Amino acid sequence: MALPTLRILGFIIGIFLITLAVSMTVPMATLVLFERTEDLPSFLWSSLITFGAGLALVLPGRPEHVHLRPRDMYLLTVSSWVVVCIFAALPFLLTQHISYTNAFFESMSGITATGATVLSGLDHLSPGILMWRSMLHWLGGIGFIAMAVAILPLLRIGGMRLFQTESSDRSEKVMPRSHMVAKSIVLVYVGITVLGSLAFWWAGMSLFDGINHAMSAISTGGFSTSDLSLAKWDIPAVHWVAVVVMICGSLPFTLYVATLRGNRGALLRDQQVQGLLGLLVATWIVLGTWYWATTDLHWLDALRHVALNVTSVVTTTGFALGDYSLWGNFSLMLFFYLGFIGGCSGSTAGGIKIFRFQVAYILLKANLNQLIHPRAVIKQKYNGHRLDEEIVRSILTFSFFFAITICVIALLLSLLGVDWMTALTGAAGTVSGVGPGLGEVIGPAGNYASLPDAAKWILAGGMLLGRLEIITVLVLCMPAFWRH
Repeated sequence: MALPTLRILGFIIGIFLITLAVSMTVPMATLVLFERTEDLPSFLWSSLITFGAGLALVLPGRPEHVHLRPRDMYLLTVSSWVVVCIFAALPFLLTQHISYTNAFFESMSGITATGATVLSGLDHLSPGILMWRSMLHWLGGIGFIAMAVAILPLLRIGGMRLFQTESSDRSEKVMPRSHMVAKSIVLVYVGITVLGSLAFWWAGMSLFDGINHAMSAISTGGFSTSDLSLAKWDIPAVHWVAVVVMICGSLPFTLYVATLRGNRGALLRDQQVQGLLGLLVATWIVLGTWYWATTDLHWLDALRHVALNVTSVVTTTGFALGDYSLWGNFSLMLFFYLGFIGGCSGSTAGGIKIFRFQVAYILLKANLNQLIHPRAVIKQKYNGHRLDEEIVRSILTFSFFFAITICVIALLLSLLGVDWMTALTGAAGTVSGVGPGLGEVIGPAGNYASLPDAAKWILAGGMLLGRLEIITVLVLCMPAFWRH
């Protein structure tokens, strides 16, 4: 790879690091506000080190007349995520005095909005650290939206190619328009975060807890300020606010922009939005009725418990209202399946994404009809767009490697002596972005602290693979990628 290209990549990553360093002033201000200044030096040093590294990459300047190719965007995407996680781990390392393995795991889980944690005693943890965890979710969420909307379609692996309303327009006018859309998406993201914070506060949380949970919910991350997660607040309004904000984070942000620009039906007419909302409501009713029939809870209380936990798992957020792994084998298996689905393309949610399941159904239906009518010409459309061979191939490739990645990580964990349920659900939970797995060790009531260090590094890699849609990372392993 040419030196000017590496300089551009370093320049951009340097800007990311400077942004990260400036972001550390928020938890510092939080510490001052709560009069917990004992952790202030740790955050200050973390910020200075991160700022210095970023400045060192930015100072050489950006080479002129050099443009990034699509293949360069692969390296930029992966390297920026890894480098940011390396430096975002510093506050955990310096304030909590944990190993760098645990600090990096927590950092990667935060930036990728996975929600798997190695920390416990959250109720008594430094408010600066709690704020930093939630901020990593929030920053990673908006970063992923930017990648899903701007970069993944360019790399021909993201679902947004199906949802571009002007996909035939490849003129130079696209760039300023994309810039305007990015600004609008950031405004929407910030707006929902503010409204979510106020809603949590109105529902009964403190303003501090409300801000943390709003950042965690809109990014579909799952970090909480309590070991009990949302079970700490036995207030129905808090739980329903969480459900609404999680759903908001799992819908395509480009459609929010379209709605604000006057296309009032943009969200509700979208096929993947209809599919996600339909799946959630149907699962709420079926599992809620089953849960009500097998417990002493009132039907509305049973529905609330189910709605929050199901929405959390489907949107890959990771909040929990009680330990749903104790509800019985039926719910255990159902939650395991639901964790693979994910939200919509162009949202902060992880997982396979709802549109890939919908496209798979369309292809299955078309193939069955072709068997019945061999000479028929069957048009395959999704969301008003024709399903061409390139889109179908990308969906099949991603789905295959998604499954293979989970299988390989689970096997590696089992080699390290991890029990089969922890290995399988841990691999699925990190690659899908759900966070918690199932069982006593990493279930909704546990965390990942007791796993071997090697297992944590493997799972951190799984978080990165899942968040960056797998193919983005795997392409760097091809020898052809590094040839000119």
